[in-house]
Amino acid sequence: MGRARKARKYAEVKRLISPKEIKQYRKDVLDPKKADSEKEKLPRNVPNVSSALFFKHNTALGPPYQVLVDTNFINFSISNKLDLEKAMMDCLYAKCTPCITDCVLAELEKLGQMYRVALRIAKSPSFLRLPCSHAGTYADDCLVQRVTQHKCYIVATCDRDLKRRIRKVPGVPIMYITQRKYSIERMPEATIGGAPRM
Repeated sequence: MGRARKARKYAEVKRLISPKEIKQYRKDVLDPKKADSEKEKLPRNVPNVSSALFFKHNTALGPPYQVLVDTNFINFSISNKLDLEKAMMDCLYAKCTPCITDCVLAELEKLGQMYRVALRIAKSPSFLRLPCSHAGTYADDCLVQRVTQHKCYIVATCDRDLKRRIRKVPGVPIMYITQRKYSIERMPEATIGGAPRM
């Protein structure tokens, strides 16, 4: 079988651009005045700055400190044989209230039998329970969201990704474990008191 021949289309001409279309294109695309007016119409997206911040110094933080505790912070404290409240007081030289959210508690429960000691510590009455109203149980998102809304907390974590996310939030100190003791960053008055510096 041979190839089928294509029928030629007669009287077919390329489309010409009319001068009216050229004027419209210049008006829409190349006019700088119109581009500026469109930029002015867009709403400015400026984040609200907390009234507790004086530049990067957080005035809402003061003893007794409220420390938001992450899952791995409890686990590392147990493995380093540190008593949470006592070690926090040694670090900050002030009374500390460890706070735990429902998401962190749910995460500890999911880890199972291996982390039952951490779960028992987290359920102790010395910990302040903070209820979560959002959907899902991802603890990192919960902690970052809570800290951005209320800048009255110190976040205790050993997780690198969470630390990186919290460093983007101004005025929130981070507590972590170094050399078998707690250390704190972004809190100048704690290092004056004698908290270990890195």
